[in-house]
Amino acid sequence: MPNRRHFLSAAAAAAGSFSLPLAAFAQERQFAPMPGEWRTFDVTTRVDVNLSQGDTRVWLPVPSVNTDWQRSLESSFATNGAATRVTDGREGTGILQVDFAEAVKQPYVELTSRVQTRNRAVDWQQKKQAQLEAADRAYWLQPTVLIPTDGIVRETALKAVGDARTDEEKVRRLYDWVVHNAFREPTTRGCGEGDIKTMLETGNLGGKCADINALFVGLARSVGIPARDVYGVRLAPSAFGYKTLSGNSASLKGSQHCRAEVFLQAHGWVAMDPADVAKVMREETPTWIKTVSDPLIAPVYKGLYGGWEGNWVGFNMAHDVALPGSRLGKLGFLMYPIAEDKQGRFDSYAPDDFKYQITSKEIKA
Repeated sequence: MPNRRHFLSAAAAAAGSFSLPLAAFAQERQFAPMPGEWRTFDVTTRVDVNLSQGDTRVWLPVPSVNTDWQRSLESSFATNGAATRVTDGREGTGILQVDFAEAVKQPYVELTSRVQTRNRAVDWQQKKQAQLEAADRAYWLQPTVLIPTDGIVRETALKAVGDARTDEEKVRRLYDWVVHNAFREPTTRGCGEGDIKTMLETGNLGGKCADINALFVGLARSVGIPARDVYGVRLAPSAFGYKTLSGNSASLKGSQHCRAEVFLQAHGWVAMDPADVAKVMREETPTWIKTVSDPLIAPVYKGLYGGWEGNWVGFNMAHDVALPGSRLGKLGFLMYPIAEDKQGRFDSYAPDDFKYQITSKEIKA
């Protein structure tokens, strides 16, 4: 029987030597998401709690992000348990909590949320005077359990920004530093843990999105730039043909992905995703592409500095999540279905043992 209680750990290997990409994979590709029409999706998460013992509690993230690039609309659910809509944290993170008594046979819950998304891209030439309230600035600068902002994190950030003076210059250098030093490690379970202090102390900067984008966020916060992760899931194929930047709408249980944002006074909240640059470099072709100047990588490297594609939905921006009624500790982030019974917490990174399925359907006007 698979071990569904396997606790999550970041497994990363040191980068090896790479060969140049095959010519067949080095063709020019486009990746230039621009703001445009809204797309509407129904996102459904179905949990059939497997092998539970005793009373069981399930928590599902409910989309709760509302911005100029996402609208979180209505949600509905069906279950043979007792369900409650709850929130956690200052951001109002949406959570559906479902309790199942031991007597419930074949416990299940199905949550469907309607969302609207669209592409986003900052116009670097268009300046404005965006404001961030003092309390909000302090909040998006504070350290978290997995994202400290002192010690080796701040030391690394200061070296990376060098003599940069403006926040925009600092962000550019931090983005480049993360892209050139961190790398996608396919053997990392799930999306990783996001323990950036350990990453920097060990010198092992391999991981997935929760590691690489958390590293970017922590470095930015440590030098006084408000930054945050946005945790969600890919919903549909990429319009630009990149398979690694796509979601299979019929089965999204491995499509969780977090992104990042930084606040710049001249532009407001700006999209960033160095983790997806690393993903395309490592997994888009059979050959690990080493340079961002490669014609397959260059458009992504450029486009994900200030933009991202709207085939993705953000659930929340929360760190150190306290699940209501949980007998265990806080989560570093909430991006996956979570469940506990008397044995402990289920392994969210093993959806077929848990078990759960996530799907999406685009609603055409």
